[in-house]
Amino acid sequence: MRTSCIPALFAALTAGAFAQTSAPAADTASAPEAAQGDAPYKVVDGYKVDPATLQGFRTWRAATCDRCHGAEQEGLVGPSLIAGMQRLSKEDFVDIVANGRFVRGVMPAYKTNKDVMAHMDELYAYLKGRSEGDITRAKVEAIDK
Repeated sequence: MRTSCIPALFAALTAGAFAQTSAPAADTASAPEAAQGDAPYKVVDGYKVDPATLQGFRTWRAATCDRCHGAEQEGLVGPSLIAGMQRLSKEDFVDIVANGRFVRGVMPAYKTNKDVMAHMDELYAYLKGRSEGDITRAKVEAIDK
């Protein structure tokens, strides 16, 4: 069995190793548009996104994150990022992606991947939108102009 893609992030998230570092967000389940007001992304119709978030999707694909986290970000050999991103602060996300995790599995470090590092904010925005349910499809398109 190939274990090089089994991220320790799964163990850390399921064990509660990452405590929420900011105050809980207000309940915005009934108003997705309101939730987007402070969001790092803009989405229309559940799958049309702003250029930066589209770049985040492209970075996700280029880094082949789907090999471990699944094409829909719902987990494969690695954890679901739909659930995991709800518990991670942006700082924790950046740390994990840049430096990797090496506890009970392997989440590779991407700090030497220039594309990932140059588009970290965009990658975060895309995955955050997926985890918050505002981006309803894994494959996104540009917002029509």
